[in-house]
Amino acid sequence: MLVHASSFTVDLGENGYLIGFTDDYEYPREMPFGWRCGPATDAGAVVLTTTDTGPLQLTVQVHNAPPAPETGAEWEPAEEISLWADLPTLCLATLEQGDILDAWPEEEPPLHLPPSPDGTDWVRMRLYCSTDDPEPGIGDHGERHLVQLWRAPRTPPVHPEITEADRRARVDYAADMAIPGMAESCHVSFDIRPTRQPDDDGSGPCRRPVSGRLR
Repeated sequence: MLVHASSFTVDLGENGYLIGFTDDYEYPREMPFGWRCGPATDAGAVVLTTTDTGPLQLTVQVHNAPPAPETGAEWEPAEEISLWADLPTLCLATLEQGDILDAWPEEEPPLHLPPSPDGTDWVRMRLYCSTDDPEPGIGDHGERHLVQLWRAPRTPPVHPEITEADRRARVDYAADMAIPGMAESCHVSFDIRPTRQPDDDGSGPCRRPVSGRLR
């Protein structure tokens, strides 16, 4: 059953967004090329968007049990990951050039998780994505994301298969980020937009300035 829902527009800053139950943000050491989302930490996920710089309509739902699958043809296949609830309140931030900026609207009440009935510290996140213009780029692409959250024990993620190009991009990104001081002080060029193929299946500020440049 649906417990709470929030829907609002997020102004993206070129590199997707971070979402989860932690405000201890930094640029992810790994990037889930070929997927829509992947773990940034145990408590947070990085979500890759089609829109480079522009608006995203985001709906976040909290449920007290796994919701029924969305059947609308406009949605891409759902992806799922488990997140550790380090905080009881959901945090949202955009990955900008050199900054990570809080993106939860000031006028929107904080979104809290209901207490766990069995003591689990894990939350399941299901992500649906839709875009009117699937070609990555700047501007309004009519992109919409639906994030569904509910308390559940940790289980394996659900993602589509990735391509060899995605694997190479992941390795290259991780190698660059592993260089000492690279994430903190160097200007590195990355394109972290998803490379999904058409036939793929499958309460406080959260701002943490970072000097590395992703683009």
